Amino acid sequence: MNNQSTVSDTKRNFYSQHTRPINSIYRRVVEELMVEMHLLSTNVDFAYNPIYALGVVSSFDRFMTSYRPETDKQSIFVALCESMGGNAQQYRTDATGVSEFASSMQEQDIVSWLAHPEASGSGAQIAGTIESIASNPKFKYSRLFGIGLFTILEQAAPAILKDEKKREAAILQIGAAMHLPTDKVQKDLDTYRSNLDKLVQMEAVMADLAEAERKKREKRDLAKATATAVPTEAE
Repeated sequence: MNNQSTVSDTKRNFYSQHTRPINSIYRRVVEELMVEMHLLSTNVDFAYNPIYALGVVSSFDRFMTSYRPETDKQSIFVALCESMGGNAQQYRTDATGVSEFASSMQEQDIVSWLAHPEASGSGAQIAGTIESIASNPKFKYSRLFGIGLFTILEQAAPAILKDEKKREAAILQIGAAMHLPTDKVQKDLDTYRSNLDKLVQMEAVMADLAEAERKKREKRDLAKATATAVPTEAE
């Protein structure tokens, strides 16, 4: 993407591709993600990689889980990626590759592997990504990259993430090996986990509201049907 492109350019590109209205509850989620991705794409030190892709895909999918209509989600994701010169299919493919690799790892091995990756088998590409990051003093860390790491740990070692001490130790070990700003990584992931908890609460409230509306609608329909069924008095 042209480094001279502005956030307004990206938003204009997005809404020219996805022309349907976005549910107001989710518009802020989409636009915040869009702005974050735009600012990264125009940063001279930023470079796309599969772990970042996993962070983007995971963040989008989780926060858009309950979006309706369901059929619009793909259009929104494609417009999000392509509005700044990205390729939605590449994001999905790379994220799936990292996710499948993480799921194949043993819980006790994943942290040490991320800190000292072995370039063999299905992990060769990810190992190359990690090694290039560790050797690049100008690597541009981002919240979305952190979410990608979080997702890898979540899929390979969920028990570690549930234990605060183990989670912090894992992030410190991985961050030190990759030369990441570990304090920022910890903060970003704590915020992300908190937002996921809030999302679960929001979805529960929305489900309750939808159920209440359904019951009201059924009650109105029943009352209407009953009124229609009352026989008129014979003259």
